[in-house]
Amino acid sequence: MDWSYVLYILASAAAVIVGIVVHESAHALAAYLLGDRTARSRGRISLNPMRHIDPFGTVLLPLLMIAAGGPVFAFAKPVPVYLGNLKHPKRDEVLVSLAGPASNVVLAVLGAVVLRVAADNAFAVASVLGAATTGAVASFCLQFIAVNLSLAFFNLIPLPPLDGSSILVLFLKGRALDRYYEVQRYAMPILIVVLYVLPTVFGIDLLGMYFDVTLQPVYRLLVRFALGW
Repeated sequence: MDWSYVLYILASAAAVIVGIVVHESAHALAAYLLGDRTARSRGRISLNPMRHIDPFGTVLLPLLMIAAGGPVFAFAKPVPVYLGNLKHPKRDEVLVSLAGPASNVVLAVLGAVVLRVAADNAFAVASVLGAATTGAVASFCLQFIAVNLSLAFFNLIPLPPLDGSSILVLFLKGRALDRYYEVQRYAMPILIVVLYVLPTVFGIDLLGMYFDVTLQPVYRLLVRFALGW
């Protein structure tokens, strides 16, 4: 058994779970601050993973996707938000939606800061933790940055139930909005086609193209900062 690969999968799963828990808590906190107490009353402003984890969507699905070597898609229990309770429903819905991806960007930045501190004090850290453990921590930080940026930019894709769908609706009117709501019914099949069918069958990686112009530049910027390049 390749234990390094097993540790890689477990570290990836841990990073995904942390990212999703903070993501969902951020949605709940934003809704509460903007006037809707529903999520707070159900204990969703919490860093306790059990408040947010969906056994299949948060644990099993991403593990299967990591093992398959494909894009990682995960989801948690949806945060209940009642738009009628928000102070400015149309605007605040967008703010609540943006809170999740924004929290993942913050986590990615924190991961870069931790790695920068470790890199600046590499000798001292290695003398305390040992070279192997120090290397494992650095590797996890890079993984943590990549996972959280993936969660942030993936959730900004304008398809339900992803956060980007709430943002796109703000800019659509009339027939365009009606057509978009029609497309929403096929959101999950569309995601499956984009994530797996197009790359596997036709060699068209739309998600990779999207990440190349969104995730990758930010990832490279954070890594350059973290490693002092």
